[in-house]
Amino acid sequence: MYDGIVQDLIDEFGRLPGIGPKSAQRIAFHILQTESFDPARLSELLAEVKEKVRFCEICGNVTENVQCSICRDPRRSPAVICVVEEAKDVAAIERTREFRGLYHVLGGAISPIDGVGPDDLRIQQLMTRLADGTVDEVIIATDPNLEGEATATYLSRLLVPMGIRTTRLASGLPVGGDLEYADEVTLGRAFEGRRVVGN
Repeated sequence: MYDGIVQDLIDEFGRLPGIGPKSAQRIAFHILQTESFDPARLSELLAEVKEKVRFCEICGNVTENVQCSICRDPRRSPAVICVVEEAKDVAAIERTREFRGLYHVLGGAISPIDGVGPDDLRIQQLMTRLADGTVDEVIIATDPNLEGEATATYLSRLLVPMGIRTTRLASGLPVGGDLEYADEVTLGRAFEGRRVVGN
């Protein structure tokens, strides 16, 4: 649509996840029109991230060290592990300030359509972590979609026979939402996860 390098820039941004053609175009034109934008700094940061950032040898979270700050924190409970799909899920849970255990990042979810099977995820590393008997509970916090459910089911089939308490994050209606707009699965989950109120 545009000449030469401008279209190349738009195409490159469009290859990023979650960036559609219109967003890619907006980003490209923002870079072109903003005087204060420093492309050298962006390039420097991208190179630095690729060079320095790695995955924690214990949990798989992103870190600049061999182990992430959560795995190194002696105040965290080693008896509870929360299993998530991606490192960004760790950040989301940490923002709640509700969880004080450790994490295990799978690196994705089981998705036969995308060619991702159990062997492509960090499931074997999880089983190794559970082998010493320190962990009392594994919380499965995969996404509440088809792939996340398939992954949760697969994990629970492995974990329950080991005698480890295995739980799944509750899901249901969002705060501030209207019942009429909830889909059947969400509403069904809300009924399944209902709890007693009062005395």
